[in-house]
Amino acid sequence: MTEVSQPLIQFMLSDIDGTLLHPDHSLSQANIDAVRKLQKAGIHFSVASSRPPRAMRQQIEALGIKLPTVAFNGANIINPDGSLLKAHRIPATAARTSLELFASEAVAVWVFADDQWLLLNPEGDYVEHERNTLGYDFVQVDSFDDYLDRIDKIVAASKDFELLKRLEVQLNPLIAKSALAARSQSYYLDVTALDANKGTALETLADALGVPLSHTAAIGDAGNDVAMFLRAGLSIAMGQAEVGVKTQANYVTDSNADDGLAKAIERYILPR
Repeated sequence: MTEVSQPLIQFMLSDIDGTLLHPDHSLSQANIDAVRKLQKAGIHFSVASSRPPRAMRQQIEALGIKLPTVAFNGANIINPDGSLLKAHRIPATAARTSLELFASEAVAVWVFADDQWLLLNPEGDYVEHERNTLGYDFVQVDSFDDYLDRIDKIVAASKDFELLKRLEVQLNPLIAKSALAARSQSYYLDVTALDANKGTALETLADALGVPLSHTAAIGDAGNDVAMFLRAGLSIAMGQAEVGVKTQANYVTDSNADDGLAKAIERYILPR
C-alpha cells in the first residue's frame, strides 16, 4: 500500500507480541515512554492481542491503559475492571471442523475456554513457550468435546511453518460462514469466530470513544493484524513482519527488537 496523507490520529490500537514487546516478551522503557507521550498528548491507546485476557494484565498495568482491551484476536473485549464487555465464541460446528482437521495433522492443538488453556498433549510443540508467554499453566483434558459450545479460540501450533500456511488455506473455506483461521505467529494458527477479529474490535472501540475510523491508527506484525490495518485510517507494520503483512500497511517501522513501536509513534502518530 502506498503512503497516505497524515490524518490527525486520536486513537491507536497496538498488537502485543511481536509489536509492543521485544522478542523475549519484555516491555522496553522506550515503548513505555512512547505510549505515555501519546496519552499525555490526549491520544487514546489500547492493545489487541491473540492472548487470553489474563495474560495481558501485566502489560495493561505497566502502560496505565484505562480503556477496554482486546483479547483472543477480538473474541473478547474486556472492560478496564476486567469484566467482559463483549464475547464472540466459535460456533460448535466450526469448532468441530477445525479440531478434526488439526487432529489429522502433526500439530499441537490447544483450546481456550472457561478462562483456561486446554490441551491433550503436554509434550506438543511450543507448550513451554506458551506457558512462559501466558504466565500460567495448561489444563490437560482427554477430549475437547465438553467445551465445543463455548470456545474463545483454537490454536494449532507447529514448527512446520509451511504446514500451518497450508492448513490456513485449507480450513478457511470449510468454516467461512462462521469462523476465521489466521496466523498470529509463524508457528501459531488461530481460529476464532468470524466477528472475532482485530478489525471489528478496532471499529467497536473507536465507536465507543467517538473517534472516526479515519482518525485511528493500528500497528502489528502478523496476519491477524491485517484486519485492523484495513479498517484504520493509518496502518503500520513492524520491520520483521512477513512481506504479505507489510504490503497491507501504509508504513513499515523498525523491528520489535529495535523498538519499532516507539519509533512509529514518534514518526507517524504524535502531533508535529
